[in-house]
Amino acid sequence: MIQVLRTPAEFKAWRKNKKGSVGFVPTMGALHSGHEELMKNARRENDVVVLSIFVNPTQFNDPKDFEKYPLTWGQDLTIAENNKVDAIFYPRYPDMYPDEYRYKVAENSYSKLLDGAHRPGHFDGVLSVVMKLFNIVAPNKAYFGEKDFQQLTLIKGMVDAFFMDVEIVPVATVRDSDGLAKSSRNLLLSAQDREKAPTIYKTITTAKSADEAAKALTAAGFDVDYVTDVHGRRFVAARLGSVRLIDNVQI
Repeated sequence: MIQVLRTPAEFKAWRKNKKGSVGFVPTMGALHSGHEELMKNARRENDVVVLSIFVNPTQFNDPKDFEKYPLTWGQDLTIAENNKVDAIFYPRYPDMYPDEYRYKVAENSYSKLLDGAHRPGHFDGVLSVVMKLFNIVAPNKAYFGEKDFQQLTLIKGMVDAFFMDVEIVPVATVRDSDGLAKSSRNLLLSAQDREKAPTIYKTITTAKSADEAAKALTAAGFDVDYVTDVHGRRFVAARLGSVRLIDNVQI
């Protein structure tokens, strides 16, 4: 039976009695097979598996984006049970931000590029909530997907910078059979846009340059934020309608 714990104090009391290694999968819910891959890795490598579900408002620079984020608690609980999760930390905003976000974690270089350039304050919110979650959950290992590669890199950097006693474990991007990277935001795509969305992966893996990929995506009807090659990876962010999709591949 999964334990569902709502407050930091409640979770810490539960955590105190757990022995062995703890694997942690932080999420915002709307779970899919990409999240399942994180849970499977955590289950295989640890004695205890913890999942968190918290749609973190401080990482949304657009309030409308936050309001329409998909909430699928019943389905999420079933997926967690199927993957043998031991506990779900499912907090409320006032318990996670008793300071009303007066204190935050900020990185001043890499977080300003790529997604950070288009979503001011996004990574401050991500890093701040992840540090809070690490302090509450006290995991030995935490699992993050490579689809959010910039996020993964920044979290690794934060852990190193603050001497945090947790190992960050990257997990390869999980894709649908047509190449589209698994994302909770895919649920918001119209049927027509869902058919078009795999063009992102096809384009960034076949274009000879980032500029060529950006032009091809624009011609295909995407509103492109960026396509950029950095340190041997190609990063993309583009919109279909109101849905913003990101991806990256090694080149």
